[in-house]
Amino acid sequence: MQGDEARRLLGFSTNSRPTTSQVKAAYRRKAMESHPDLFPPHEKSQAEAKFKLISEAYSSLWAGARSGSPVGATSVRVVRTGVPTGYRRSNPVLLKAPFLLIILGTVSLGGLNAMRAYQRQKEAYPSFNPFLP
Repeated sequence: MQGDEARRLLGFSTNSRPTTSQVKAAYRRKAMESHPDLFPPHEKSQAEAKFKLISEAYSSLWAGARSGSPVGATSVRVVRTGVPTGYRRSNPVLLKAPFLLIILGTVSLGGLNAMRAYQRQKEAYPSFNPFLP
């Protein structure tokens, strides 16, 4: 959506430069006026179309205002990927150590409990089958 059309839909003049708070307030006002839930069933489809246009106008103006360019101007956003440099300095071994200790403790204690249970069962019900341990 073009900036002039977006400004017109939200109630601004075509040559105005609204701030982010003005854009937000205009969107809320227009959204409350044209929300589809406020209309009878036979007018809902028209209200939905108008509401979608207002939402699109708001998103285009808001994106322009947040990027620092003039409101409504076409802008390109640069997205950084990767790990921020502040996190690269930490030692990965120290980060993994608590998790490894939890896993090893769970496995060893679980194995110990299983061995105790097996010994109790073996004592309670002795087997004379030569193929069983």
